[in-house]
Amino acid sequence: MFKNKFAYIVFILAGIALAGTSCKKQLQLGDPNDPRLQTNVNNETGLIALAMGGVYVNGFENGDGWLGNSYFSLPYGYKELMADNIGADASNNQITTVGYPTYYITDDGQKHPGGSTNVGILRTYNILGGSGNNPLYFQWQNMYALNASCNQIAHIAPTIKLSGDATTRLNTILAWCYWWKGYAYAEIGSMYYSGIIEDDSGSVTKNHYVPKDSILARSNYYLNLCATTLGSINASSSDYATVLGELIPADYQTGHGGVLTPTMWVHNINSLLARNIIANKLAPFVNGDPNASIKNASTGNMTAADWNQVLTLTTNGIQQGDYVFTCRSEAANSVFTANTGNVAAETTGNNISATFKISVRFVANFKPTDKRLAQNFWTGKTYNNPFYGTPYDITDSLDPTVTGVAILGNKLVGQYEVYIGPSYEENALMAAEANIRLGNTDIGLQLVDMVRDYQGAGVAHVSGTGLSEAAAMQELVSETRVSLFGRGVSWYNVRRWGWTYDIANGGGAYGQKLYNADGSWDTNVTVDYNFMDYWDLPADETVLNPPGAGSAPVKNPNF
Repeated sequence: MFKNKFAYIVFILAGIALAGTSCKKQLQLGDPNDPRLQTNVNNETGLIALAMGGVYVNGFENGDGWLGNSYFSLPYGYKELMADNIGADASNNQITTVGYPTYYITDDGQKHPGGSTNVGILRTYNILGGSGNNPLYFQWQNMYALNASCNQIAHIAPTIKLSGDATTRLNTILAWCYWWKGYAYAEIGSMYYSGIIEDDSGSVTKNHYVPKDSILARSNYYLNLCATTLGSINASSSDYATVLGELIPADYQTGHGGVLTPTMWVHNINSLLARNIIANKLAPFVNGDPNASIKNASTGNMTAADWNQVLTLTTNGIQQGDYVFTCRSEAANSVFTANTGNVAAETTGNNISATFKISVRFVANFKPTDKRLAQNFWTGKTYNNPFYGTPYDITDSLDPTVTGVAILGNKLVGQYEVYIGPSYEENALMAAEANIRLGNTDIGLQLVDMVRDYQGAGVAHVSGTGLSEAAAMQELVSETRVSLFGRGVSWYNVRRWGWTYDIANGGGAYGQKLYNADGSWDTNVTVDYNFMDYWDLPADETVLNPPGAGSAPVKNPNF
């Protein structure tokens, strides 16, 4: 990707420490698009180092020094901004404007224009060489760098002499490549209107752009190939766990991260397959109406068959106790820093000085007795802004006497757990919504209760209380927003619920809160976000690599 661009993926083979303060492992990277790399990686140690670094450094660090310093700060940040979980006032990378609504109407009926629109901002700054101010640039560059790395690793791996059970070791490395390629294509297909399928290890640039549905289909192909490859692994061989334990940095093998068994990994695959469905079709829930409809969207509606497929996948998806793919800050040589490397860190602390400001519309999703509310927020200072004003901070110093309650933000080295792929909570909530949408309302509410219990919310259960479908959906929506904060999926959810579409097309958010500079509240605000649902492709790609004959549009024609 990126013809003649992006030296961020070009490295001399040199040691880059990643796996903790003890520096047990070294990442050795070369240009993953350079066929000559095979002459440098010629043994198992080099291959493992390349496979680790090609994922964590190329995929989630390099090219991300604009705001924060990883994929989990800016690309994840845009998703939280457009989900209205956070706000901002800095000019960096259009973080103030990309999530600002077209207009909002306060309790007194006054309409407040938002100024530059999301669509206008995205297109104004989508110019060649304007990457620092171009939101469209970052996720694209990371995910195609990740994909290119995996192409090269998969090409080299069969040529390297491996120790022990060589077949199991090779299949473990190939499964690693297929998983991350599936993840990369999922991120591209869920965010951009079209993309490029690039599965070759060479340096030939492709210029045939395909629709997002084809990109998502390619994601599903590699996820299923990963599952098939895992199924061929010798279950009695210790080489699988040994190799995967070397591919995943030691400091990431803690908390919910660890060396996944093949079964756990398949559970992760099924959850991501379910996300690929649910994140990319509409399931409108606008103004409390589970039967709302949206016009002029870039995708269709979920069907009963889709919901049943989600149920099948999530039933065999991530379970409590399964390991998942996570990442943590480290004292040195880290993929990201504890202070600025993820959305939560950029939001934690004094709301006036923090890069991101926690939204009052996000906090409104907590029940008053929720222990997560008391553990994670305080109201020491007031940040004044017409739309993003808030009295809330995410607590920087947590109460050490409170245990078993989910933490939204922590700036201490190694303490905050970033989720790269799906989690137990996401899997359970996808299953919950599928059940509610299919008429199994109380089963869905039981799953909502389980997630709240899992995160230590301590609130009364809502299952068995006779809630209507609309009331059950409101519980599901509130819990999904709360428990998946900072995990890179918030935008997908508000988009599919229809809130981010123009009110004229059936979208919008109703009954929202607004905190005013004088300390008063508006509690019945209507918000017209009117955001582009699937992004145009970045000009750094399309100008240098113009679409060939028969390509899909590289600019969303619905906006």
